Amino acid sequence: MSFFRRGAHDGGRWIIAGLGNPGPKYADTRHNVGAMVLDHIVRRSGTSMKRHKTGAFVGETNLVGERVVLARSVGYMNDSGRPVGALARFYKTPPEQVIVIYDEMDIPFGEVRLKFGGGVAGHNGARSVRDHLGTPDFVRVRTGIGRPRDEAVDHVLDRFTGSQRKELPDLIERAAGAVERVLEVGVERAMNEINTR
Repeated sequence: MSFFRRGAHDGGRWIIAGLGNPGPKYADTRHNVGAMVLDHIVRRSGTSMKRHKTGAFVGETNLVGERVVLARSVGYMNDSGRPVGALARFYKTPPEQVIVIYDEMDIPFGEVRLKFGGGVAGHNGARSVRDHLGTPDFVRVRTGIGRPRDEAVDHVLDRFTGSQRKELPDLIERAAGAVERVLEVGVERAMNEINTR
């Protein structure tokens, strides 16, 4: 499929969205790791973020030679897809050039996996993005938070353990690197490299 190759859309903008919940109450929770990765990319690239009419903070920049729109919703996880879909329409970005970063309980803590299309594994944010894009065919950077022994809601809304906090900067850095690798070499090659490490 042509969109698996870099440059398949003649330099059109990519949208990179980090999912999470707003406010200090949720800032350091497992469910916000996607937003943490996006914030890391924003800081590292020196991008200025502004409130956009679509309901997201948005910044336009270049990453590894590609034009990108960095986006973080001002709303809650369950409605993450509304601004992502609106931004895709605003910038005329096809779904296959939308990269969404979020937490994944089915992946062990500390691992990063790339996925294109398919199911959402019960993740409400990814489901919302799928529904508002009208297709599951978008790129996912899934950051592993591990599955809990008890209630999943408590797990995703809890903060990382002490030992996990020590490893968190490396996880965030590798997830940001996965985003850049998609932009550099395309989805298929990036998946082959990252998912087989």
